[in-house]
Amino acid sequence: MATTTSTDPIDLLRAGAAQSARALAARQVSAAELCEAAIGRIEALDGALNAMVVRDFERARRQAAEADAALERGERRPLLGVPMTVKEAFNVAGLPTSWGLPPFRDFVPAEDAVAVRRLKAAGAVILGKTNVPPALADWQCANPVYGRTVHPLDATRTPGGSSGGGAVAVATGMVALELGTDLMGSLRIPAAFCGVYAHKPSHGLLPTRGFAFPGTEESPAGLPSVIGPIGHCAEDLSLALDVLAGPDTARVAEGHVALPAARHATAKGWRVLVVTSHPQAVVGADVRAAIEAAGRRLATAGATVAHASGLLPDLAEVGDTYGQIVQTVLAHAEPGGQSPLSLRAWFDLLATRTRIRAQLRALFGEFDAVLCPVFGCAAFPHVTEPDWGKRMLTVDGRSTSYGAQGAWAALASLGGLPATVAPAGRTAEGLPLGVQIVGPYGEDRSTLALAEILGQLPL
Repeated sequence: MATTTSTDPIDLLRAGAAQSARALAARQVSAAELCEAAIGRIEALDGALNAMVVRDFERARRQAAEADAALERGERRPLLGVPMTVKEAFNVAGLPTSWGLPPFRDFVPAEDAVAVRRLKAAGAVILGKTNVPPALADWQCANPVYGRTVHPLDATRTPGGSSGGGAVAVATGMVALELGTDLMGSLRIPAAFCGVYAHKPSHGLLPTRGFAFPGTEESPAGLPSVIGPIGHCAEDLSLALDVLAGPDTARVAEGHVALPAARHATAKGWRVLVVTSHPQAVVGADVRAAIEAAGRRLATAGATVAHASGLLPDLAEVGDTYGQIVQTVLAHAEPGGQSPLSLRAWFDLLATRTRIRAQLRALFGEFDAVLCPVFGCAAFPHVTEPDWGKRMLTVDGRSTSYGAQGAWAALASLGGLPATVAPAGRTAEGLPLGVQIVGPYGEDRSTLALAEILGQLPL
């Protein structure tokens, strides 16, 4: 867990949003000092990394000055004066939103996304936007508009995608917090690859309006994408969740979110299922060892840990169902696109999803969380093959399909479930590994709490 007693601005950035916010509220540091420290780190580090591709420093300086004035008046808001970034795919008034696609490099929205408005209302100082793959459709971050983002520990490797630029910005302490998105692991994979924390919320919990293909207002109907934070610790994620959660007032006249408390406050009492193999996705020995080690740490601290359950849905069916839903929606959304399925087949697919979600509800009656991999290996070398069908990865010396690794994202995504990623050690080469914590629908505070508990247990 990120922690510091220092009030040095760089140390606070590395510690994260929650500790930065506390130091700001206590007037131990100014928003201007934190903003300048963040700008200095970006200017010093990002030339080699290419994580922060849209810079908005002058507006950020003005936001920081306004935050300091508000703090001086005694105002207290959750992110007042905290420096952060957002993924390039979010609309920010006055900044380009291209999704890495050349035809849209000059598209500049007039309004902020709902989530961006909420961050600003909470006092966040937004320094700019972070890199993505074209159309957000890769686990790498390289596009013809902004170029390639590289891993902060090895420039020959990917930081993950599609929220890869944001994970790099957080991992290197350039900012205290990032807002990203997730459809096929786009928050979870970069966090695991870069050694930071991320949270994919329960579907529908956070507003997505203003995160949409350039020139449109919303994602295609039926696309199960979500938005969520990347941070330095679980507390950062919880702070961001509290700021962002709640219905979009353009869609709901009035509403409030009252998420249930975490199921348990300490490791004792947790019922955890550890899953380290998948019929569709190869898992490397180091990844498997990291997940199993996380389970052992929890067991030592008092949790009940199992390694098998008849209540777990068929993972191959989960992967196939989710993949078909995503492909069908995206195919239909393309200009001139047509659904690859008949109407009957589409409704059969949705019926399968409903049945699997019922199985997941039963599973989480018996267990409080599932620990599983985020991806079958650590950050992999850049892949330049343009055809996904021909792309391959090497995991423990075995050649395996690139696209198959999306299966690990499918369990939480098909169920619309919360999933928190926490660091879980490193490979022999020093590359970060992460663990994915999946929980019951609407119980985001439980997966976040378990991530925090794991962060407090020695590796």
